[in-house]
Amino acid sequence: MKISELIKQLEHYEIINYNEDFDVEGIAYHSKKATHNSVYVAIKGFLTDGHKYIEDAMQNGAKAAVVEDFIDANIMQIRVKDSRKSLSSISDIYYSSPTKKMRVIGITATNGKTTTSFLVENILRNAKIEAGLLGSVLNKLGNKIEVSELTTPESLDLQRNFSILKNQNINTCVMEVSSSALELKRVNDVDFDIVSFANLAREHIDQHGGFENYWMAKSSLIKNAKKGAIAILNVDYERIASLKFNTMANVITFTINGNDADILCENVKLVGGRAKFSVNIKNDINLENLVIKKDNFDVELKIPGYHSIENAMASICISLAYGINKEIIIKTLSQFKGVERRFEFIYEGDFLIIDDHFANLKNINSTLESISDMDKKNFHIVYAIRGNRGPTVNRENAKALISWKEKLGLKKIIATRSIGSVTSKDEVKPIEEEVFREEIFNSGLSLEIYDTLHDAIKKALDEVQKGDIILLAGCQGMDMGAKIALDIISQKDSTIDKSKLYEPIKDRVLDIKNEQ
Repeated sequence: MKISELIKQLEHYEIINYNEDFDVEGIAYHSKKATHNSVYVAIKGFLTDGHKYIEDAMQNGAKAAVVEDFIDANIMQIRVKDSRKSLSSISDIYYSSPTKKMRVIGITATNGKTTTSFLVENILRNAKIEAGLLGSVLNKLGNKIEVSELTTPESLDLQRNFSILKNQNINTCVMEVSSSALELKRVNDVDFDIVSFANLAREHIDQHGGFENYWMAKSSLIKNAKKGAIAILNVDYERIASLKFNTMANVITFTINGNDADILCENVKLVGGRAKFSVNIKNDINLENLVIKKDNFDVELKIPGYHSIENAMASICISLAYGINKEIIIKTLSQFKGVERRFEFIYEGDFLIIDDHFANLKNINSTLESISDMDKKNFHIVYAIRGNRGPTVNRENAKALISWKEKLGLKKIIATRSIGSVTSKDEVKPIEEEVFREEIFNSGLSLEIYDTLHDAIKKALDEVQKGDIILLAGCQGMDMGAKIALDIISQKDSTIDKSKLYEPIKDRVLDIKNEQ
């Protein structure tokens, strides 16, 4: 593809040092990944400015640079207003707009994006439909599986992944769509066919500069959906419900707690921590190329927790909108074992260990509500303080945890800074620990904070008794917690069947990711 073809799609651009119309052999947004005859896109990021590395990109073979500000360098420069937006545009063009030839399902929510995307991919697979999967745990690209670095890849990597799928004749892709990806324009040129918004809670507040900015980013997936697409909305959330009047897409609504929606969740029962419920499609839902018939059917989930109901309902609606038979949906939901670190049972012996990413208010409350309804003697929590989320989220998380202390009989919190278990990006800052410590201290709960995951988890295992529940709670900081806990149990009991002990975390992507 000629550089002239690539850049003519860009908005309001200016060019200097245009000497020849060369064949573009690659695109890069990192100077070290620039290659011969490539185009380097200089992005002004949060931590550094890509314009500083244009000459490095030149040395690695870049022949042109997309910039927001011209610099004094002897390289063809295309100045644009927004280099992130331009990266998305030229990536889509360079890979021949693969999503326009596919069915793309975009899933957003504050909680449950990963579980819902895995559920939908499993349902499609059981319906004999091969689909790609892009998300925070892994990217499934046909015969290739990659460990994810970002919830939603950068636009260049995203379009390359779609191209890899299309070249394998895989015509469907399920993907998580994060608020950051929406705000940073990574999905600007993805042609979504089905979009879903299942829940909304306060998360990434400090990263986005406030809840309103977070909401604007999240809601843009629905607001920008094309005419003819299908939008799945959980109307239990007032803001999400309002989007049905602010999109060109055909809307399907669902509810867990009400009766004013197209699809209802009814007769919910939690047995042994796992849910059973009925799905009531009140009337025929007429879409452009599909009619979802009025119906009522029962669902039983294998994955535990109240929050799993919401994820299941979103996946049911998405699958029905795709045209999947309800029998396949029911069977898949009854067999699906869940996604790692989403209310995952990792040890069921004399006591129970649950592993959960415990990200924000809604996730915390759903997790603790489920535990409060479970049989137990004592409840222990090992909490990885959130790093790189700012004081607001950490204060709110602490308050949410404290609010359950009476119902759970909680006396003490064991916390950890997770030193050595997180990258520098997710290290706990002093202010983040300070606000967490302050809230716990004011609540009257006892607090013990350990530097490492190992020491914190060992403390809980030293104190656990028969019939107790231990919750390993936290996001990146607790990623290696399950393995550490099972290692400690193995060391305490040399007679234990190790193959059975480690079965719950066998082939865990997180363990592979942390070993790399």
